[in-house]
Amino acid sequence: MALSIGMIAGEPSGDLLAAQVMRGLAAARPDLRCAGIGGPRMREAGLDAWYPMDSLSIFGYVDALRRLPSLFAMRADVRRRWVREPPAAFVGIDAPDFNLGLEAALRARGVPTVHFVGPSIWAWRGERIHAIKRAVSHMLVVFPFEEAIYREAGIPVTYVGHPLASVIPEKPDKAGARARLGVPAEARVLALMPGSRRSELHHLGPRFLAAAKILLARDPELLVLAPMVNAERETQFRQQLSEAGLTDRVRCVPGGAYEVMAACDAVLVASGTATLEAALFKRPMVIAYVVSALALWIMRRKSGQERPYLPWVGLPNVLARDFLVPEFLQDAATPQALAEAIWPMLTEPARVASLQARFAELHASLKCDTAGLAAQRILEVAERGA
Repeated sequence: MALSIGMIAGEPSGDLLAAQVMRGLAAARPDLRCAGIGGPRMREAGLDAWYPMDSLSIFGYVDALRRLPSLFAMRADVRRRWVREPPAAFVGIDAPDFNLGLEAALRARGVPTVHFVGPSIWAWRGERIHAIKRAVSHMLVVFPFEEAIYREAGIPVTYVGHPLASVIPEKPDKAGARARLGVPAEARVLALMPGSRRSELHHLGPRFLAAAKILLARDPELLVLAPMVNAERETQFRQQLSEAGLTDRVRCVPGGAYEVMAACDAVLVASGTATLEAALFKRPMVIAYVVSALALWIMRRKSGQERPYLPWVGLPNVLARDFLVPEFLQDAATPQALAEAIWPMLTEPARVASLQARFAELHASLKCDTAGLAAQRILEVAERGA
C-alpha cells in the first residue's frame, strides 16, 4: 500500500525546502504519495496540488484580514479531505499562521504532524510555543540554537541543517557570475535587495535608492544591481527608480538574486531569508527593515514577555550571537545612515575578509544532509503515530 503524506507550503522558500524533502522521502519510499498545497518545485517533485501555493501568499496584516474568509475555507477543505482519508503524517512547511491550526486539528484526530522550519518564537510571539506543543508531534528546525528552545518546552525536535547551505556553494564563483551578467571583473558592485513583497518594497525601495544616490555621488563608477523576484515587483521598483532619477544608474536583473549576490561586493538588504543567503555567499551587508505604523503597533501588541527576545533582527547576527553586520530598523533606516554603513563594506578589504571568515564558519555549521535527515524523521513519525 502506498504511503500517503500531506504537505502544505505557503512561500517560495518553503516550496524549495519541501521539494528537497519530498525527494528524500521518495528515495526512502518509492511508493510515497504527497498531496496538499505547494508551488512549482513541489509539483515537479510529485505533489498532487489541491490548491496553488499563491493561494496562501499574504502581504501584511491588511491583506491577511481581507483574505481571511477564503483562507479559512481552504483550510477547512483540506482538513475535511485528510479527516476523510487520513495521511500517514502531515508536514507543515513554515506558514505557521495557516499550518499550526490545521496541525492541531489533524493531530487531535490521530494524524501525526511534523512542522518544518520553526516560527521565529526566539524573536517575537514567544507564547506560540504552547500552540506548537499542542499541534506538533515533531519539530524540524534549521538553526542549531532552536533545538534547546523546543526541547526545554517538551517538544520532540531535530536540527536538520539549513537546505540553503547545501544549495549555495561554499566558494561562490564571483568571476563567473560577473561574466554571465556582463559586469566588468574589476568593477565595484553594490546589490540592492529591498524585499520581495509589495509592502517591503514600498517602505524600503525609496530609502535604498536614496542611499544608492549618495554612494553614486561618492563613486560615479559604482555599479548598482537589483534582482527582481517577479514582473510585478519589477514594475513597482522601476517606478521608484524613475521617481529617484536613477533609471539609467540601477540595473534590474529579473530572477537573478543568486547571480547578483555572487557577483556583487556588498549587499543592502531587507531583513529576512535574503540576509542568510547573502551571508552564505560571503557578502558583507547592511540590513534594514521598515513596516507601517499599524503593523508595528500590532507586532508590539503581540510581543509578550514569556521569553526574552533577542537584540538582533538579521539572521547572520542572530546565528553569530553578535552584531556582525549593521542593522537599521524603522526611523533609523535613513538613506544617509545606510550609505555610511555600506561604504566600508565596499572599500575596506580587511573588514570584508574578517566578515567572510565568520560567514564561512556559519556556512559550515548549517550544512547537513537536510533532505535525508528530515525524510528520516518524517517517516519515523509516520510509523510511530501522533
